[in-house]
Amino acid sequence: MDSSVLSYSLELVAGSGITLSVEQRAALQTSVVLLKKNYKFHRVLFWGKILGIKKDYFIAQGRGEDEMQDKSNLYSFNCMDWFLLPLVTDSMIEEVTTKAAKGRFIGDPSAMEDETTVNEESRLAVTVHQIDEEASVVPRGALVKNPHGLVQINRSFGGLSHSEARRLDNFLHFSKAKNPKKSNLEVGVVNQTIVFLDELMDDIPKGSWSLQFECASNVCVLRSLSWLGLTFFHVPMTPQHGYMYIGDGKKNLDIPFLL
Repeated sequence: MDSSVLSYSLELVAGSGITLSVEQRAALQTSVVLLKKNYKFHRVLFWGKILGIKKDYFIAQGRGEDEMQDKSNLYSFNCMDWFLLPLVTDSMIEEVTTKAAKGRFIGDPSAMEDETTVNEESRLAVTVHQIDEEASVVPRGALVKNPHGLVQINRSFGGLSHSEARRLDNFLHFSKAKNPKKSNLEVGVVNQTIVFLDELMDDIPKGSWSLQFECASNVCVLRSLSWLGLTFFHVPMTPQHGYMYIGDGKKNLDIPFLL
């Protein structure tokens, strides 16, 4: 969620148990301004927190000109001092998937499992990447692809209506489309500037998202049942939306048996 409206956004997802201390919020408000300036980001989002046995990892995400391609992830233990996570590659994903520990994070970036070459920092980078790929969310129309192919914030987006926000097909994955048939065949070439992302309703297994209205039915809240701890909010009739993850970084592999 956008760090410029962090306190407001946290209140909207408080029903999920997501919270930060007053000290953490104050530290974030100061440090993200420096992050934006030092790294020349267009904006900075507070992505969330991955819980560790000894220490927790706070995660921030810097965005550049292209909201989808120009992303950098950083971690901190105190919400003040930030360190860049390594760029995730296919080979890194394969190595982490096959060799990394499957238990909880420790909270030590340099920690390495016996007989492996994977440290916890690499595992953290891959975990954040996987959660983003599978569970990051935007409302339909919130992003636009310009004539040069850059994905950017749609400044004319005024929010979904209340009736639109009650339908899962109006929420999209904020990741490269893996099922682009709707963009190419059903909506026409002209609308590809707006419709170019996969719908949550196409996720397998069906029922892996919970959609509810909270805060006196004024806020739409989506929760991922695959990545427990991922919460998205949208205030209908406004451009306000965002998501945050707070959890142990482990995917819920039992979901097919629970639905």
